[in-house]
Amino acid sequence: MQKRLNGKSQVLGDANSWKEHFQTVYNSLDTVGIPLHLVTYFDDLGETYPWVIDLPVAAISLDLTRGRNLELIKTHGFPQNKRLGVGIIDARNIWQVRPEKVVPILQEIVETLNETSVDIQPSASLQFVPYDAKREKRLPSQLRNVLSFAEQKLQEVVFLARTIKGDNTKTEQEFIELTWSTFEEFSPANQSVQERLKTLKIDDFQRSLSYGLRLDSQITLPLFPTTTIGSFPQTSEVRQLRVRYKRGELSQSEYEAAIDAQIAESIKLQEELGLDVLVHGEFERTDMVEFFGQQLLGFAFTENGWVQSYGSRYVRPPIIYGDVVRTAPMTVREFKVAQSLTEKPVKGMLTAPVTILNWSYPRIDVSRSEQAIQIALALRDEVADLEAAGAKVIQVDEPALREGLPLKPQRWSEYLSWAVDAFRLATAVAQPQTQIHTHMCYCEFGDIIKDIERLDADVISIENSRSNNQTLREITEGGYSHQVGNGVYDIHSPVVPTTEQILQQLRTGVANLPVKQIWVNPDCGLKTRRWSEVIPALKNMVEATKVLREETNATVKS
Repeated sequence: MQKRLNGKSQVLGDANSWKEHFQTVYNSLDTVGIPLHLVTYFDDLGETYPWVIDLPVAAISLDLTRGRNLELIKTHGFPQNKRLGVGIIDARNIWQVRPEKVVPILQEIVETLNETSVDIQPSASLQFVPYDAKREKRLPSQLRNVLSFAEQKLQEVVFLARTIKGDNTKTEQEFIELTWSTFEEFSPANQSVQERLKTLKIDDFQRSLSYGLRLDSQITLPLFPTTTIGSFPQTSEVRQLRVRYKRGELSQSEYEAAIDAQIAESIKLQEELGLDVLVHGEFERTDMVEFFGQQLLGFAFTENGWVQSYGSRYVRPPIIYGDVVRTAPMTVREFKVAQSLTEKPVKGMLTAPVTILNWSYPRIDVSRSEQAIQIALALRDEVADLEAAGAKVIQVDEPALREGLPLKPQRWSEYLSWAVDAFRLATAVAQPQTQIHTHMCYCEFGDIIKDIERLDADVISIENSRSNNQTLREITEGGYSHQVGNGVYDIHSPVVPTTEQILQQLRTGVANLPVKQIWVNPDCGLKTRRWSEVIPALKNMVEATKVLREETNATVKS
């Protein structure tokens, strides 16, 4: 019997500081007498490699799909008394291996070590990919044939093992390469996109006026403007509308009329509550990434490709398989409906490029940075169309920005450079009078606050209540100069916050930031909550804001 130990911590940037602790723990485990198999993944061992491979374990698995583990093996060797788990099949993406690229690496490892001491395997757990690509009957065969979900990855393990042993024929490898050639003919480069990429200029990545100079031209709002993040409850009625439309039970005009009725109700409610900047509610959107991917060329969607997102929430990540192209406006119709119903500003609502990329399965033949820029170009056109339709406020949500950070801090700057550039490219087309918002959640980001400021959004709303104001303090300590909506209550809880609780949160904001920088909003979107929770919570939020305005005005007068 062999005990498997997950070793993600050994690939982190600070793993060397834990060397003695790891050695103590593994030496203690070794006394149990059970052979141990240490599995590392998501990156290379880096500086920890020399001492990790000397730990008292029977086998060590390395991720050969990311980082430089192959180089480390060549440089430092590998113990003859241990088995090496070669994680050569990417367990975090859904593309079939190409023998011409993978087999030479395996052959080199086998020649360096010994065939009998090498195990071929996926790079990590298969929980990150869907179950079986063969179930996706609606995908074009040219695409489906180069996809590899969990079932296919297990087959690839067997295929590569047989290949290294010389049991596979050359014909089998040639057949796999033929499927890739067929796919490449099916999805050629889009020349218009490639031309736009070539002609990008520095000015395309920056607003025409700096933050300080454009402020006075933007919408006039009261002190502590109130708003929400964007989505309202996705009730069973709303979900059924989309199901019926998808089944063909509702015509497009019937479906849009029903969605418009939901928008009208939400606008009426927000005006009654007294919110300052309104949203249309996103009733037409199933998911903040899926909605946009379904309207962009270069994206494909599965029927059964569910993977766990968090807790009991499952999603079907889009597959980016070609150059990304926007063929028509994606959000303008719903914005115009909402704005026609009120004199107050309504936010245009978009998902930012890096979040779309990080919550999709990206291409492997094009860099992630180029894919982010392609998505940014599509969103740039949408920003321009929303602005032309009358949007004075456009929110471009980037909750997954920090999620994409490499595990090793020394690689952060390269990622953040192109990630921030992608956001700026998407939003820099906006005129100075258009107020650009963004939203971030699921993380604390004090260590990248300067990069977040470089996004150059006029307003950022943050998930702050759950961090007990840690995120707010990090923004303050980082000297963040733009406007901030430091989420005043936790939308993940069904508990309705009292006016006093929200007021206390607002006072904490005032103690940390200049009053002119502060917006008032919930922590995150409200799609997962019930109206019976949303309405009283927002009512209390507005009431708390009124009290704070009175306190602030009284202080100024005195």
